[in-house]
Amino acid sequence: MRLDKYLKVSRIIKRRTIANEACDAGRVLVNDKVAKASLDVKVGDIIQINLGNNCLKIRVLDVKDVIRKEDATNLYENI
Repeated sequence: MRLDKYLKVSRIIKRRTIANEACDAGRVLVNDKVAKASLDVKVGDIIQINLGNNCLKIRVLDVKDVIRKEDATNLYENI
């Protein structure tokens, strides 16, 4: 699954266009490397998002195309 879509489906970032812009600006790292929005996300990847003064670091636990809002937090864990 594409990185920008994963960020939207897991509800880490509200809109896919915002996730895409964050990737283009170099604010999203996957496994300590700057990532493009088209990067393929796999289970076990470490994603770091730097937005403003906030830094969010998560580990991918599962990748699903469609998921209910209540279950979105099961796709990742905070590190």
